[in-house]
Amino acid sequence: MPELPEVETIRRGLRGFILNAKITKIEIRCKKSFIGEPACGRVRDLRRFGKALVIDLDNGYSMMIHLRMTGQLIWRGDRQNFAGGHPSESFVSELPNKQTRVILEFDKGTLYFNDQRKFGFIKVMKTGSIEKDDFIKKLAKEPWQMTGVELHKILQRRRQSAVKSVILDQTVIAGLGNIYADEALYAAKIHPERKAGSLSLTEVEKLLECACRVMDKSLEAGGSTLQNYVKADGSRGDYLDLFAEVYHRDGQLCDRCGTEIAKIKVGGRGTHFCPKCQKLKNTPVKPVENSVKNSKKEPK
Repeated sequence: MPELPEVETIRRGLRGFILNAKITKIEIRCKKSFIGEPACGRVRDLRRFGKALVIDLDNGYSMMIHLRMTGQLIWRGDRQNFAGGHPSESFVSELPNKQTRVILEFDKGTLYFNDQRKFGFIKVMKTGSIEKDDFIKKLAKEPWQMTGVELHKILQRRRQSAVKSVILDQTVIAGLGNIYADEALYAAKIHPERKAGSLSLTEVEKLLECACRVMDKSLEAGGSTLQNYVKADGSRGDYLDLFAEVYHRDGQLCDRCGTEIAKIKVGGRGTHFCPKCQKLKNTPVKPVENSVKNSKKEPK
């Protein structure tokens, strides 16, 4: 699933192609994938809320795009191509294809919304209503915006739940998905099945710091699933190749201690961790009221 760094990298990449470009035609190939009435207009901004991308138009309307599990945005222009989201051959194959759900024709090229499993969507609404939308309203702060005290208080309210399940909840932390939850927990040496209420404030602050760090690295690398290409063979976002310590490395040896990385299910999600570095302990701790605020800044 495309996560916050992937969606942010898509936002930055698409901005160079469609900002100030005009949508001239919208072709809806799957009604389930498009909510609202088609609205053509000139793109005046691209924003992101958690894992949702928002394209603002000059006619007072916006399109909110959520890629969900298998969504893709693929730009084909006169001189350059660009693709991001769930990686597949669609990035470099002839389009439209059987997975193309919506086609946005611009005066400078074409943007294809592909989605194999049809869980993603494009939703059209008035620009002033975006932040009032139920999906957006429920989003919590992103890791860069949150303090350790804030997260600690939330974990105490969900004290009997596995910490990984809690931090995957977008109403707890916006944008943190399966890849970066595994990586952050590993970096902080916290077992993914630890009871949320057993984490000390110091551990929570460390976890938050690690979440920011691994996502910053992914943003620098262009995400884990992003493909940004000029030629047909393309070049892939390389976070997993360069920086991933545990995700999809089950059976390999931990770089810190040499123990074999394990894979289990937590809350129905495949979860990677080091059994030695991330020992399981569930002793409850008392909440602490004061903390130094997290100094990380939200990505621009």
